[in-house]
Amino acid sequence: MADADPAVAAQPQPAKRSDLPLRLASAVVMLAVAGLAVWRGGVALDAFIAAVGLVVFGEYVRLVARIAPDPARMVAGVITGAVYIGWGALALIVMPTPLLVAVMGLVICTDTGAYFTGRALGGPKIAPRISPSKTWSGLAGGMAAAGLWTGLFTLGGAWLISGLGPTGPSLAEALHIANLGVAALAGAVLAVAAQAGDFYESWLKRRAGVKDSSRLIPGHGGFFDRVDGLLPVAIIVGTAWALGAPA
Repeated sequence: MADADPAVAAQPQPAKRSDLPLRLASAVVMLAVAGLAVWRGGVALDAFIAAVGLVVFGEYVRLVARIAPDPARMVAGVITGAVYIGWGALALIVMPTPLLVAVMGLVICTDTGAYFTGRALGGPKIAPRISPSKTWSGLAGGMAAAGLWTGLFTLGGAWLISGLGPTGPSLAEALHIANLGVAALAGAVLAVAAQAGDFYESWLKRRAGVKDSSRLIPGHGGFFDRVDGLLPVAIIVGTAWALGAPA
């Protein structure tokens, strides 16, 4: 066999195009659709959550079908997914809209904080065989961002409540009403739950031998890829709210 032409081998290879513009465009569209559903509220919001839940369940079944070695385990996997995803979707539907916004913001802050902190600091991996990009520093950054979010969200709610008094909105009164330490701690703990949901989906995809749960969202993969951290947080917060809500 003839040797490769050195001139051809020396030619620079075309640089791989970044998918960042596509990812940003898809993210803007997703946020706009979700924001419109939240703004409309009521039946429109419930239908949106249910529709996303059905798509996520379909992607979950697709992963399980690639993993399960026999029909019995396939059925068990499908039932597990129905409970997990159905519980998360129902929790989002029953919780009041302000709490829904708080939960969504917490998951976004967790992902953003973990991403940028992990890239900036690096360090030891949490579980490289499941998710090679996740680091302990990223987890700490996600927890800090989530704690900051819940603290600020709680303070904002307390400020609005203080406006019901005779003197109008007061930051001092809001600080007196809000328990910012507990709120920040709760946010940090929920960030761990969000990361656990991310790891769970990464484990399923690795077992199934796929990179994304589907290709429905350009640059982002599937819907399951976008809500993997939201599901466990929704289950925890929605269930806690339902149990503590007045009859």
